Amino acid sequence: MPDFAELVKTQVISSIQTSQFRWPLRIYYEDTDAGGMVYHSNYLKYFERARTEWLRHAGVNQQEMIRQHKVMFVMKSALVNYHLPARLDDELIVITDIEKAGRASMVFVQEAWRGDQCLVGGRFKIGCVHAETVRPCAIPSGILNAMQLK
Repeated sequence: MPDFAELVKTQVISSIQTSQFRWPLRIYYEDTDAGGMVYHSNYLKYFERARTEWLRHAGVNQQEMIRQHKVMFVMKSALVNYHLPARLDDELIVITDIEKAGRASMVFVQEAWRGDQCLVGGRFKIGCVHAETVRPCAIPSGILNAMQLK
């Protein structure tokens, strides 16, 4: 069985060849509640990090996106289903896939897996807004191209 560092490298490399992006993470003590399970809101952080890493992997720098295009991505809606808890030292893989891409928004489907068990899954609608007015706007074509959402 590969160690966690090797798993990280393998998962990121294998995601290049599929439509799904895989981001590994380990559960730390700070992630858990008094019962020793991952506190429910932490999964939202994990999913956000995986989407951010997916963008970074696609060559989209969010700070540069704001500076150059004056746009940013914001959360429109989230639906999360909790199936099983993760615990201290668990090694998870967060899978990110795009279900739908429009001119100004995207719907992501994400799941947190421990081995062959899906612990948590969700659907997240992310909108593109103008950085100053926070009003919806089209995703710039260069960003769409980088994300291969043409």
